Amino acid sequence: MNLEKRINLLADLSDYCLSSDPAWMTAQRLAHAANGWFTPEFISLAVRGIATQYLDKAKLQAWAAKYKLPIQPNSPRTIGLTMAGNIPLVGFHDFISIFISGHHQLIKPSSRDDILIRHLLEHLLTIEPAARDYFGLADRLAGCDAYIATGSNNSARYFEYYFAKYPHIIRRNRTSVALLTGEETASDLEDLSDDVYQYFGLGCRNVTQLYVPENYDFLPLLQAFRKYDHLSLLSKYKHNYDYQLTLLILNKKTYMSNESILLAENDSPFSPISVLHYTYYRPGDPLPATLSGNHPDIQTIVGRSAKGHRRDFASSVTPFGRAQKPRLEDYADGVDTLKFLRDLN
Repeated sequence: MNLEKRINLLADLSDYCLSSDPAWMTAQRLAHAANGWFTPEFISLAVRGIATQYLDKAKLQAWAAKYKLPIQPNSPRTIGLTMAGNIPLVGFHDFISIFISGHHQLIKPSSRDDILIRHLLEHLLTIEPAARDYFGLADRLAGCDAYIATGSNNSARYFEYYFAKYPHIIRRNRTSVALLTGEETASDLEDLSDDVYQYFGLGCRNVTQLYVPENYDFLPLLQAFRKYDHLSLLSKYKHNYDYQLTLLILNKKTYMSNESILLAENDSPFSPISVLHYTYYRPGDPLPATLSGNHPDIQTIVGRSAKGHRRDFASSVTPFGRAQKPRLEDYADGVDTLKFLRDLN
């Protein structure tokens, strides 16, 4: 399969992702039954994003052309791929990157996101049996030429130890933050709610901390966040909310709520499910390192255009509502996966 055929195959998969094929609908129901955090709403969101951003033929062609990928790699390698499972199909970008580069990959899916990825790979083989030469599934990865692994900070240390002598990309815990000025429109705040609530805040691109000016009025924000009040009807989410509320009360911490999220003042960019941290800043004070654009814990910074912001603010920001709509070029941890794979040749 040359590069053009691989791109065409991925584009065919896009049509399937957006279809109501009975087998695909069954796979999505089974994925939800196996993992309560994979709700139909968020599975559909993830699938639509993959189909429209990652599997669009024109975007794939432009992506490959940017890296001047060869029609066939000179020396195809075997890549060991360990996928995360925090949100539906979160490891699919890595799969696409390896597949389009022409390397073979051995995939170890997360136990939390096993059903969807297996189903899509099996469907690819029904479209084109020759794709079997490009990927396979494994319970344990060994004997590969290079590795890409995503996990927690603890598992990353394990990966670093075992894969140290091979070319590798190791990803750790990350999260995202937002900078508010108090001049945001109601539409901005509603878009921000997508960045906060989608996937229950479990993704590295979810906003889990806000930076707000002193005397910030939180009422418009809490009102805009009511867009996701329906999440409070889900038992898994409500249990987390009730638990975190209890901790705040017992520890006599100040909090705000609209009954679907808890806002608590905290300097940490990492917040538990159902909690959104916030930190005040004063005009003229240096902004924290998390807003510099190169902090190791921060995946992306959400806000308005950097134009007109302070000099110490990151030069590039993600617009409100776009955090969970990454493009092919938006690499996890800022590490250029496709360049890494291309250079293995």
